[in-house]
Amino acid sequence: MVNHYVDEKAQQVYCVIDKGRLMKSPFNGLTLLDYAINSALVIADVSLRKQDKAGLITFADEVDGMLLADRRPVQSGRIMDMLYKLDTTFPESNFEQLYMQIRARIQQRSFIIVYTNFESMSGLKRQLKSLVSLAKHHLLLVVIFENTELVQLSKTKAETVEDIYIRTISEKFSYEKKMIVKELNSYGIHTLLTQPEQVSIQMLNKYLEFKNRHAV
Repeated sequence: MVNHYVDEKAQQVYCVIDKGRLMKSPFNGLTLLDYAINSALVIADVSLRKQDKAGLITFADEVDGMLLADRRPVQSGRIMDMLYKLDTTFPESNFEQLYMQIRARIQQRSFIIVYTNFESMSGLKRQLKSLVSLAKHHLLLVVIFENTELVQLSKTKAETVEDIYIRTISEKFSYEKKMIVKELNSYGIHTLLTQPEQVSIQMLNKYLEFKNRHAV
């Protein structure tokens, strides 16, 4: 009876990892994909400890991995095994396929965390319809990454014409990221813009925040 009650209260938490081209970018010896994997492991572990059900989805040009949410102890090992075997050639990501697969296979409203990256507003616009559709059925959080090197360059003192040019370009890209977050938020999509090396702790805080607000 107690187990049934806990199962009824348990929320489904899915980490969705984009294995596409934009996740290939390197930062401090790791790709954005590596940072996403590390964060997904943390979230899966914590959500299981919180008696939630953890699941995992991986995609690029197609959805090639879907582990349905479960809270049994074996789920942690399944997630680790799936992430350990994860492989990609970093093709273009297909968010429409992601939406269609989630819509077909996940009926219960779930907390869906999508680790991805957008470098431009035009890049976001191509995928926005699928993300908006996904957010109509689930609590959606999109995680995107700051280009920390460009952020640093935008703050450096410009002394030459070349410095001014580099700083201007850096500021443009940093501004574009903020506009991407604003655009997603305008559609009611929760967004986390984070430095790659901070994604695990930032995402953990976000999960606990949602949990405390009973959003999850």
